[in-house]
Amino acid sequence: MTVQFTADDYAARMRHAVEAATAHGLSGILVGLGPDLTWLTAYRPTAVTERLTLLVLTADRPPTLVVPALERPDAAAAVGAPALTLVDWADGSDPYQSVAPLLRPDGRYGISDATWAMHLLGLQKALPGTSYEALSVCQPMLRAVKDEHELARLAAAGAAADAAYGEILGVRFAGRRETEVAADLAALLRKFGHEQVDFTVVGSGPNGANPHHEAGERVIQTGDAVVLDFGGLLEGYGSDTTRTVTVGPPADEVREVHAIVRQAQQAAFEAVRPGVACEEIDWVARQVIRDAGYGEYFIHRTGHGIGVTTHEPPYLVAGEKQPLVPGMCFSIEPGIYLPGKFGVRIEDIVTVTEEGGRRFNNTDHGLAQVA
Repeated sequence: MTVQFTADDYAARMRHAVEAATAHGLSGILVGLGPDLTWLTAYRPTAVTERLTLLVLTADRPPTLVVPALERPDAAAAVGAPALTLVDWADGSDPYQSVAPLLRPDGRYGISDATWAMHLLGLQKALPGTSYEALSVCQPMLRAVKDEHELARLAAAGAAADAAYGEILGVRFAGRRETEVAADLAALLRKFGHEQVDFTVVGSGPNGANPHHEAGERVIQTGDAVVLDFGGLLEGYGSDTTRTVTVGPPADEVREVHAIVRQAQQAAFEAVRPGVACEEIDWVARQVIRDAGYGEYFIHRTGHGIGVTTHEPPYLVAGEKQPLVPGMCFSIEPGIYLPGKFGVRIEDIVTVTEEGGRRFNNTDHGLAQVA
């Protein structure tokens, strides 16, 4: 049983956000509906709404959450609410005039990426002297370093995804549509505790050469290589793992490509340690594949961060100089994609420790065969 987050946990997150914003030279940060708001306050409205909801975090006042009046009771019940001052606005009034007194007229603010454009434009109209930067640009590491309780949830999500993979190997693939196997995967994720299934990629044969192929109506054939990439949320934290299997014995080319991807994934994992730049992990994986002659067929970054969303900073990609820090969590997922033929990808979620890396996915990396 994982530990539940408390009001003190959310208050600490908000303090950390203010300190980071101040260190960056920002007047504060503004957070609309989305994962940043939930991570900072535990508040998640029961429905997506066009009405303005905005968390205002600045060094000169207590954390303030501006909400529609009809949603104030729900906001007041959020776990993080004790640390918040609630300001509500009524339908028919201008919500940006409720926010304006909380901001400096010449302030520079980070604003969450998920904030609607209409709200940003409304703020700019109400306070034309203010300026704004996307939070993912000015504060990309806000949620990147996980505490021990977050790590426990990510580990549980990874173990549940592993359990789902273990059972899908016993399911028949040949003669069934990709969508049918994807439905089986989704059911298994829910069986092992996921409250939300975000994706179940089943890329068979030539469809596996598309890294983000959505399961379709193709009937899986004996001899196909099949890329299985699946994940979702368990207790609010993400899973994301990929294995490649074959329906019956693998062709020699599939076996060769899989061995290269497996070597690249392992080399990248072994390169994880504090202080190493994110781009270095990408380079290590890419170099193995390049040396094997398949460099042009590795067509995406090596990894992405994971937490309350399945894609978030840090990103393991060329040009990302951010050094690894203990508590960061991300995927390592090199792949080779041969158009018109097949694809191979192997993916684990990894966290950085003082000693190196620790996997949250621990199923066999070998080329499994299914019926």
